[in-house]
Amino acid sequence: MITAVDRDDLPDGGATGFVECVRRLKALEPAPTVEVLTPDFRGEPTSVDRIVDAGPDVYNHNVETVPSQYRRVRRSGRYSWALEVLRRVAERAPAKLRKSGSWSASARPAMRCGGARRLGGGRLPGGDDRPVPAADAGAGPGRALLHPDEFAELEAAGRAVGLEVVAGPFVRSSYRAEEAFLRVLNR
Repeated sequence: MITAVDRDDLPDGGATGFVECVRRLKALEPAPTVEVLTPDFRGEPTSVDRIVDAGPDVYNHNVETVPSQYRRVRRSGRYSWALEVLRRVAERAPAKLRKSGSWSASARPAMRCGGARRLGGGRLPGGDDRPVPAADAGAGPGRALLHPDEFAELEAAGRAVGLEVVAGPFVRSSYRAEEAFLRVLNR
């Protein structure tokens, strides 16, 4: 897993660093399975193209939440930029395994009908390593995290629409990544 903080201070958003890491890892013998988790690059497709062309096995970009909550969750981001990353990867490399994640229970409607589901590909993690505020979790007043049954419901909802979903209070997009990668490949 190769990831980085947003590098909006760099002209390419940090894409060169991802490209170099992927190329060096793919030059190893044997070459490891490489997953990238990228920022949105402010919707700039050239940065995404360069990373896709470097050849990672999995391209991950977390959408984070649904459009109605996006500006609150990602103040400097745009939902359209997040979808553009996934759209661009799907267009550039349709067979590439794509991942996207959300840390909010609002992921449920996105899994059913949202643009991220159509573009995200094989897996949608449903949690994060930070507590989910009750307002985002839709879990009612005074609860910081969803109940385990609610995480199980998120997994079931995603699988019902053909996604590989791992949901839990401390789930990151890399959680059980190899396991999920192999399940998707063996379908």
